[in-house]
Amino acid sequence: MTPRKILIVEDDPVLLRGLRDNFEAQGYQVRTAKDGEQGLDALLREPPDLVLLDLMLPKLDGYEICRRARQQGLTLPIIMLTARGQEEDILRGLELGADDYVTKPFSIRELLARVRAFLRRREAEPAGYEFGDCRLDLAAHKLFRKDRELELTAKEFRLLKFFLERRGRALTRDMILDGVWGHEVFVTDRSVDRCVTTLRGKIEPDPRNPRFIRTIRDIGYRFETLE
Repeated sequence: MTPRKILIVEDDPVLLRGLRDNFEAQGYQVRTAKDGEQGLDALLREPPDLVLLDLMLPKLDGYEICRRARQQGLTLPIIMLTARGQEEDILRGLELGADDYVTKPFSIRELLARVRAFLRRREAEPAGYEFGDCRLDLAAHKLFRKDRELELTAKEFRLLKFFLERRGRALTRDMILDGVWGHEVFVTDRSVDRCVTTLRGKIEPDPRNPRFIRTIRDIGYRFETLE
């Protein structure tokens, strides 16, 4: 089996060496970069299977790297490494397309477990989903209605993907918050409702009478594909 490729972008040489040694010991093929410019070049030149990305980097910060990666259509998992515990920093990274985060200092066993989980999910992912006359292309990170692309924000894309992976299931707002926003990010139920409203405006034939994203009173939402 071909080793999974991990890119680690971190400016602390001790932490970078420790991460590299631990992941190589688990059989991963590891590349490293010690500043933002090197990291972005390595990411775009030969995209890995997953990126561990420090946010505070010399030359180019992790936010900009994440933004440019998603702008280029890369869908690989990005896990942010941050010394900050402030919710606005975490939210900013997630809004720019990061998939998860760990706050320093962190457990290497926990990080390894998160990486394995992301890679397992990625291997099991279908190429995309279809509903009505829409198609969500996971590889291209795009949504199409027939042959026309519908613009989605990174958060809307993750919310739609979350719904489609669980179509037909009743989902509470807390489940959606945990799955799309992250377990430790402080946001309210209203954040889910606002994002659902904007997503409905893009995918529903009649947003006032939703066909796909159905509201379940006092519970949350259910995505119906009417299959």
